[in-house]
Amino acid sequence: MTAVAVEVGAQAVDAGLDRSIIELVNIRVSQLNRCAFCLDLHTRRALTGGESTRRLAVLPAWREVTVFGDRERAALELAESVTLSTQDHLDDRTYAAVRSHLTDDQVSVLTWAAIAINAFNRVSIASLHQIRPSPKPNQVGPG
Repeated sequence: MTAVAVEVGAQAVDAGLDRSIIELVNIRVSQLNRCAFCLDLHTRRALTGGESTRRLAVLPAWREVTVFGDRERAALELAESVTLSTQDHLDDRTYAAVRSHLTDDQVSVLTWAAIAINAFNRVSIASLHQIRPSPKPNQVGPG
C-alpha cells in the first residue's frame, strides 16, 4: 500500500497537482471514515506543508464555504464519491462539473488517492492504530 501511495504522489506531480490537494483528499476521506490515526498524520502533514488551520477546520463543510478553489472542490467531490460509493455514485452532471476543473490524468490520480487513503483507513481502524501524544500541546510536527 505504501508503494501505491508513493506512486500516487509521483503521478500527482506529473499531473500538475500539488501536495496540498492530495492532503485535503486524505483528510476528507479520513474524516468520513473516522480514522483518527490518518486524520492526525495527514493534518500534521498538511499544516507542515503550509495549509491553514482555518481551511482544515471547515473542511467537513467544504460545500458551504468559499475558501476552497474550484479544483479543490472538484477533488473533494470526487474523493467523497469514491468513499461513499454505497450511498452516492458520481452522476453524469457532477462528473461533468468535476471534469470541467480537472484533466483526465488529475481525475485518475485523485481517484487513486481516494482509493489508497480508504485502504489505509481500513487497515488503521482494523489494526487499532493509536495516535501518539505530542510532547507539547498544539505541536504540529511528528508526535
